[in-house]
Amino acid sequence: MSDTFDIQRYLAVMPLFSDLSNDERARLAQGCQLKRFARGEMVFRNGDPCDAFFVVIVGQVKLFMVAPSGQEKVLEIVGPGQSFAEAMVFLEKPSFLSVQALGDSLLLRVSKDAVFKEVAQDPRFSLHMLAGISRRLHGLVQDVESYALQSGMQRMIGFLLRDIEHDLHTPSGVVTVSLPVSKATIASRLSLTPEYFSRVLRELEEQGLIEIDRREIRILDVHKLAGYGSQ
Repeated sequence: MSDTFDIQRYLAVMPLFSDLSNDERARLAQGCQLKRFARGEMVFRNGDPCDAFFVVIVGQVKLFMVAPSGQEKVLEIVGPGQSFAEAMVFLEKPSFLSVQALGDSLLLRVSKDAVFKEVAQDPRFSLHMLAGISRRLHGLVQDVESYALQSGMQRMIGFLLRDIEHDLHTPSGVVTVSLPVSKATIASRLSLTPEYFSRVLRELEEQGLIEIDRREIRILDVHKLAGYGSQ
């Protein structure tokens, strides 16, 4: 794939770069590089230089931090079409988090030099970069709000319903979702222990709200599940 992948064409369909002219995207593409990572391979580690940001083309990565005790906290799971590490490029400091591939992944590495050159030439690019950083900040604020105001059960139900809001209006309300990564990774992302995560799933299954088949979760009644979280 990397031999035939058209970086400039890919940049054209990304919101971050879509408003750039062909010449501007061509300049930026010169500072981009395709990078493959095997499952479990580190993209970068805490303390590494921040000399680029990345876009996920294929696969998934997790952004995480490790406490002095050794406990890992997953900050975000990033999938195809999403970018990460934009803000750190502008900090002029080493990375304060680590990134690891959750599966075989193909990433687009956008060099810091290319970004800074484009920012200097086109103020519109700066606005797009700020918009992307603001979206990530908004997501982090929502995370803090959920940790402070929602129970573990509510966070778990919110995660299960995260991509199926449109199904809340379907007559049957029956939906099957697949857990994108391991239960331990999702538990860390939701600031839950793996044991509590499993206990919540068992409770929802005992209540007749879901059926569990490994990573497949069949939501038997979307309306009731959504309401159960507010009890």
